[in-house]
Amino acid sequence: MSGAGQYSVGRGRAELALVVVALIWGSAFVVVKEALADVSTFAFLGLRFAIAAVLLAVVLRKHLGRARVAEWKGGMVCSGLLFLGFALQTAGLRVTTASKSAFLTGLYIVLVPLLGSFVKRSRPRWMELAGAVLATAGTALMTSGGLDAHLNLGDAMTAGCAVAFAAHLLAVEHYSRKMDYERLSLYQVAGVALLSGLAAGSVETPRVVWTTALWIGLITTAVLATALSFALYTWAQKHTSATKAVLILALEPVFAGLVAWALIGEDWSVGSLGGAALIVAGIVLAELKPAQPKLHPVE
Repeated sequence: MSGAGQYSVGRGRAELALVVVALIWGSAFVVVKEALADVSTFAFLGLRFAIAAVLLAVVLRKHLGRARVAEWKGGMVCSGLLFLGFALQTAGLRVTTASKSAFLTGLYIVLVPLLGSFVKRSRPRWMELAGAVLATAGTALMTSGGLDAHLNLGDAMTAGCAVAFAAHLLAVEHYSRKMDYERLSLYQVAGVALLSGLAAGSVETPRVVWTTALWIGLITTAVLATALSFALYTWAQKHTSATKAVLILALEPVFAGLVAWALIGEDWSVGSLGGAALIVAGIVLAELKPAQPKLHPVE
């Protein structure tokens, strides 16, 4: 098999892995919503990521030798950006609506190709940009309930979280090709656990009520939505671009809607159906881009 054929197979598996990640993250919304009634925000994040870090350390222990300085740097950058995204999103959600938060967070879909072009000094392909715009419009439709034009500090912080998540995707794409994905997966998960624990003790009054719903939420999110998902997500970034990754991850609200419909009977509106169609169309449009040349240098 030729090198191009091998790359195509690897890319296909990576993109399938990202679909699985989007499904897991979308499915986790219902579980997390129930769990947060019994625990404060950063305490939940700290526990979730700490359990996931221990699990990853045990499973990946054979791959964890002595780390180079550059690998520690990669872990620090990725975990810092990921935590910043969670922190800004959580803080913003306290003073804005959930629907507006979901839409503003979804802006990272269109920010990734723009930031990527700036960092790499390349011109983004118009089909990738068009796909990102379609996916963003789809996110807007799926989260349009209660949106209004009035902006506040919470909205600004939530927009900041979109920038942080976009930068995190680009950082993972960069460092996953310079170090083992196993090590990078563990470092960023452990880093978020540490930072969340520090935040729980400084910016909130930690509260934990050990209920069945909390245990289910912690186990589900730690094992599936964190340990497994971040390992798959980091591995996939070795084989596909950040732009393609973010478009596939835009399926998350689609899967969230499907799971909510299947488990708790939430209805799909015309806007939700239209939004889901636009997200899928954006992914398909980006898939249709020519394979060569890979980059367009800015003159």
